Amino acid sequence: MRIRATVAAVSGALALSAFAVPAAHATESSGTPYTMDVSFSNLKIASAIKVGTTNKVSTTYTYTLTHGADVDVTASDFYSDAYLYRGSLDDPTKTLEGDNPATCTVTSPTTATCKGTVDIYPGEGELKNADAGSWSVAAEAVAFNGQDQNNPDLSKVGFKDQGGLATTLLQRYSKLTANAGPEPVAKGKTITTTGRLIRANWEDGLYHGYTSQPVKLQFRKAGSTTYTTVKTVYSDSYGNVKATATAQYDGYWRFSFAGTSTTPAVNATGDFVDVQ
Repeated sequence: MRIRATVAAVSGALALSAFAVPAAHATESSGTPYTMDVSFSNLKIASAIKVGTTNKVSTTYTYTLTHGADVDVTASDFYSDAYLYRGSLDDPTKTLEGDNPATCTVTSPTTATCKGTVDIYPGEGELKNADAGSWSVAAEAVAFNGQDQNNPDLSKVGFKDQGGLATTLLQRYSKLTANAGPEPVAKGKTITTTGRLIRANWEDGLYHGYTSQPVKLQFRKAGSTTYTTVKTVYSDSYGNVKATATAQYDGYWRFSFAGTSTTPAVNATGDFVDVQ
């Protein structure tokens, strides 16, 4: 059950949601939920969420819920969760939430630790490419207080939401390849490494070249565990990258991309070249 959708459904003509009637504007008049005595803090979520083209991605969050004495977080009809939003809390341009409410565990008479997931479905058209980048994180709670959830007296339903608790990056999953040659190669001769940098396109479900991006050519000498940057090249209009270097030692060649706010960092698998 998604809290915002459920509250919206039971509110009927009022079309109430966490955003249509934010807690700051709620009153205790008939037909409108009252502002519940809860607050949210210490929200933790991944700093970045990598999303491909088809598979569901679930990201765990935790937060502390603090409540007044008249709020029973253990009640079967009390629900809380966290969700992502863009724009303002009162009027978001888009939201992403979980399939289920968070699980809240009582830690004191007035606090609980809540844990849940944000569940993202790129294969169902949930995302546009423009959605990549920074998102804000909010939390919310609703208490039906024994009311029939299909036909409640909304004045007896408590609700509260709170935005700006954290931020996270929603990123288009990236891939990078590297192929070095010739193999083997004579010492002092030129080694050419080619590859391609691509990222998820959430609108057509495919991967396309990420163009005009700086990509580092790196080398790891056989027997070493450390890659050293040799030079930086830029991906072309198809995401292709190509770099040359002089063969000196046996070792592994790879490309490395540092990432952007919309696309995560990625390293290609090193390709071994035998120098003779």
